[in-house]
This record gives sequence, structure tokens and C-alpha cells, in this order.
Amino acid sequence: MNPAPLLDSLSPDWRLLRPPFLNELRDYSREKLRADLTAAATVAMVSIPQAVGFALIAGLPPAMVLACVVVGGAVAALFFSSRHVIFGPSNSLSLLLATTFVAHRASVLGPAEIAILLALLIGTMQLVAGFLRFGQVTQFVSRSVVIGYGSAIGCLLVLSQLHHLLGVRWTEGSSLWAAPFHAIQRVWVGELNFWTTGVAVAAFLLFSLIKRLRPRWPEALIGLIFFALLARWTGLEELGIATLGQDGPLFARLPSFSGIPTIQGIETVRSLLVPAAALALLGTLEAISIAKTYSIKTGDHIDTNQEMVAMGLGNLASACFAAIPGSASFARSAANVQAGARTQAAGLFSSLFVLIFVALLAPLIDHIPVAVLAAALIRVGWNIVDFDQIRIAARSTRSDAVVLGGTFAAALLLPLDVAIYTGVGLSLILALRKVSVPTLVEYAFNAGDQLTQLDHPQQRSHPHIAIIHVEGELFFGAADLFQDHVRRQVEKENLRAVILRLKSARHLDATTIFALRGLHDYLQSTGRHLLVSGVHGEVLRVLRNSGLLTRIGPSNVFPAEPNPNLATKKALRRAQQLLGDAKADIRIYFDRAPLLSVAPV
Repeated sequence: MNPAPLLDSLSPDWRLLRPPFLNELRDYSREKLRADLTAAATVAMVSIPQAVGFALIAGLPPAMVLACVVVGGAVAALFFSSRHVIFGPSNSLSLLLATTFVAHRASVLGPAEIAILLALLIGTMQLVAGFLRFGQVTQFVSRSVVIGYGSAIGCLLVLSQLHHLLGVRWTEGSSLWAAPFHAIQRVWVGELNFWTTGVAVAAFLLFSLIKRLRPRWPEALIGLIFFALLARWTGLEELGIATLGQDGPLFARLPSFSGIPTIQGIETVRSLLVPAAALALLGTLEAISIAKTYSIKTGDHIDTNQEMVAMGLGNLASACFAAIPGSASFARSAANVQAGARTQAAGLFSSLFVLIFVALLAPLIDHIPVAVLAAALIRVGWNIVDFDQIRIAARSTRSDAVVLGGTFAAALLLPLDVAIYTGVGLSLILALRKVSVPTLVEYAFNAGDQLTQLDHPQQRSHPHIAIIHVEGELFFGAADLFQDHVRRQVEKENLRAVILRLKSARHLDATTIFALRGLHDYLQSTGRHLLVSGVHGEVLRVLRNSGLLTRIGPSNVFPAEPNPNLATKKALRRAQQLLGDAKADIRIYFDRAPLLSVAPV
């Protein structure tokens, strides 16, 4: 085997460092600029309340989250092949960060330091994976995994805000799953703050009213400003209603370069590799899923490797500006598309607008009631659960339903970084099981010398030769099952010779060779014969290199010929010679699944 193609596929593709946005500059017009600026302003108004909310979920200063929106979002926008994906903090990433902080509460590093180090690790993983062109790997992750995981994230987001909604105390360091039970327990002992709950209910009503009357307005941003003004003018803090700035001003600085974060010991890195890999995989899946979803409508050509490079550079930039790691945002990307963005410049402009809006709104942000922000996040979490997609995934196939339910349950009951691997693993197991189970249907020649299917077992003669046509990927997942199936058929029908027609078989591997060798040894030990016909260059090379060709015997292996049935006819004559019976009955098996099919004789 020539290793050159393999080595070439693993060589870095430095062309991915050329920003795709440069291609848009060739015909960038005033009309596109106007559309991008309008979309950027809309996305910026959505980004600010979400950023503050994500900071609340992760328990980090909002300045770290805003730095990800501004710096990471601007860098990633230049390198996305999609014109509409927006990079920045996301709900799923914020929840994963929160669980990671809980799991590492005994670490010498604080949550902020862990977040910055995670951004560095995630960015490195995504950048390297993109350069080595691993983007195509994401096609093996079922969409049901993403839907199940996203739905669980939405549910957890709703549950995680329950204690803020009810105005009860939250024990730092408790697990994320314990949050709703802790809140219910505190309410049971009479700790409920009716003023806090009343403000949250009023926020729900205001959000819904704005959405109904003015659906294009940013209801979350308007609602937060309204209640921040109300708290500033009326002194809601005196009623026990918590605000974002009650422990001190939250926005003390704008993003500034802090240098490449230092590694605090190999043990810390090792402990963060698993959550970092999960966050990198999840971010990549989100970005590619969003990009492909909107490419159907916009006609964008999506390069999955380019998306990974953009994500990696965005996270590395975030790490250098002391920001949290970022991902692709479903909500902000949707707002970008709906607002009419034309190029990647919309993402770049939105980061600049966030800086401007924060400078204007900074005096008010400290007065936002936490309960109002929790109400906004609960609405976000509820909207994440797409019941239409859930219905499609649950009803399409049984495997999709199992993957959907298994991923959803894993995300609720297991750590979130483990849950994403559980869903991917379950999806791959079911996919391999689906393609590796052969099903045989019996055929025979009728009086007119035509192939016909036997409808009843009573129509069987006493066959001595079976011709089995193998089609598709005869890889390790199907090899042993195929061997067992043929062996059981040989024993059941008392066959004396088996001809494997491998003309359409592909990608044999060591497991396949062992399976074929085991089948040959079994047939030989019981006085039967194995013959192989229709082998082409690749299959013949594997048989020769492995030594199986010599073991079976060159006289029992028939290479493919221009006439597709000639090799099988020669194998049939050879089988009759071995049996000493030129009139031996012939049995033909056909598989409805991709693995086995009709073998013309």
C-alpha cells in the first residue's frame, strides 16, 4: 500500500488560514454594506442580554463573556465559510462550563482561570482538527444526537434558573442537577420571595406582549432595560430583589489583550482534556449544523474544515483576551439570517456594535434584576426545545428514536461532557448494527432457466452448491456476522460447496480475512469446499498479501473478467469437479440488505 495519499491527507491545509471574507470584497457593494450593518445591529441587541445571562449561568463576570462576543466573534466571522454563523457564548457551553467548575472546585485554579485555559485547549483542538481536515468526521454524528442533546440543554437551562425565579439562596458548588431540587426545598421551608417571583412573572408578561405586538423588536433587551430603569428609580433592591450589581459593578473594563494563558501544571491540563474535547466537539457540531441548515436557504458552500479553523481561531483569540470559550449560537445566527445579512461582515460589525451598546448601557446593567434575567433565560431554554425536530427524529426510524431518547436521558442524568460522547457512541453502534446484519432470500432456476424466488420451503430440492453474492462494505462490523450466517446455512441445508462472489465487495480488512479463513477451515474440516469468484484488484491484493489466497488455493479463486458472470460460471464448474457431480443442484441466495444480493450464474 502506498502511504503517500494517507500522509497527504494528514498534512496541514494552510489555505484555510486565508479568510473567506476576502472573496466577498471583490463585489462588496453599498447595498450589502447597508444590509450587513442592519443585521449587525440586530444581532448586537440580542447578544448583550444573552451574554449577561450566560455569565449568570456560568457564574463568571459578564466582562469575560462580552470579551468572547467582541473578540472571538470578530475573529471567527472573518474565517467562517458560512456568511451567517455567529460565534460567541452559547447556552449549552455555559452549562458545560458550570458543571466543569463544580467538578474542579478543588482545583488550585479558580473558575475564571479554568475558563481561559479551556478556551486555549478548545481552540487548539479545533484548529489542529481543521488543518488536518477532520471536518468530514462530523458527518458520522447523527442529527438525532444534536437534537436530543440540545433539547436536554434547554430543559436544564430552564431548571437551572428556578432558584433565581423564586428568590431563594443558591449554594455555590452544588451540582447543576441539584439546583431545582434545592430551590423546591428552600421554598418548602418558607424562603420564597414573593416580590422576586412577582417581578419575574411581570417580565414574562412584558416579553410575551412585545413579541406579540412587535415581533421584530428585541424583546429581551427592551425588557431588561425597562426593569433596570424601574429598579434604579424605585429601589427594588430594598424589597430583597437581587440585582446583577449588588456585589459590586460588573462592567469595569472593555476587552484588553492579556497575553497567551500559561499552563498551570500537567495535572490541570489532563483534568481538563475531557471537558475540553467535549466542548470542542459540541461547538463544532453546532457550527456545522447551523451552517448547513442555512446553506440550504442561502446557497452557501460550506467547508466543514474551514468552520473548525474559524472556531479554533475564535477560541484562541478569546483566550488571549481573558474571555470564556465560544461556540456557534443558534439564536444569534437565526437573528442574523432573519435580519438580512449578506456577508461575514455582519458578524464583524455586530462585535463592534456590542462595544458601542455596552458603553451606552453600562450604567444600567448593574440594576438588572436577576429574576428578570432568569425569566429571559427560561424563554431561551424553552425555545431551544424544537418539538417539530423532535417529532421528526422520534418517528423516522426506531434507531433515531433510541438515539434521541438515549442522548436526552444521558444529558439529564450524566455529566454533560460524558453525555455528548454517549450520544455519539450510541449513534455509531446502531449505525454499525444496521449495516452489518445480512438477510438471505432463497432463489433457484425455474424450468425456463430464469432466476425465481422460492415462495415455500416445500419447493426446495436438495442443493449441494450455494452461490452467495457479496455486495457493499465487507468491513469488520459485518465480517463475523456474515461468517456465522453462511456457516449456519451450510449446516442447515447440508451444502457441499460455497461460492462467494466478491465482485461488488469493497474494503476488506483483517477482520474480514479472519472470518473468511475461519469459514474456509470449517468447510474443509467437514469435507466441504470454499471457492471465491469475481475478485477485482483491491480484493485480490488483500487476499494475496494476507496469505488467504494460498490457503484457499489459487485454483479455487477466480478473478473478475469483462463478462461479469464468466468468473462465477468457472467457479461453478470447478465446484462440480470437486464434488464429482456435473449435475449437482445449485442454490442462489439474495439479500434484501446492502450486504448480499443476487448472483447471476
